[in-house]
Amino acid sequence: MVGSLRTIGVYGFDVSAFVTQLERADVRLLLDVRQRRAVRGAEYAWANSLRLQAALAEAGIAYRHHRELAPTTELRQLQYAEDARQGVSKRKRRELAADYVRRYTAEILDRADLEHAGSALSAIGATALFCVERDPEACHRSLVARRLAERYGLSVEHLRPR
Repeated sequence: MVGSLRTIGVYGFDVSAFVTQLERADVRLLLDVRQRRAVRGAEYAWANSLRLQAALAEAGIAYRHHRELAPTTELRQLQYAEDARQGVSKRKRRELAADYVRRYTAEILDRADLEHAGSALSAIGATALFCVERDPEACHRSLVARRLAERYGLSVEHLRPR
């Protein structure tokens, strides 16, 4: 079984820095765990699904979408409400709300067929879980990474913009 798992977000990267960061981390497979595979704003248009897949293919990195690991719209709204209560924007969030973590774990992660995601783990290099937030502590991908690491005995490295 593979020994390493990475996580990476969109914010703080341009496409060149993003791909370079993946290459430096020996990522051979990117698992997209977003519900909607698009990011608002011209600055991050490169992360919209087809453009992202083209950039990854050019770098020799495989891509798979695992929508079943994405939070529902209702769960995202729960987190947005907590962000508003704390006066922070999604891009400035530092951590997930406790209620969001509890509900995401119970409603999504505990019910997910992790064998499907686990079978996708790359045997020839690292696999990266991909979502939007810059900091993994502010994103559900850290919860997925922790669960996969526990189940498969993986080490986890969170890739961040330089």
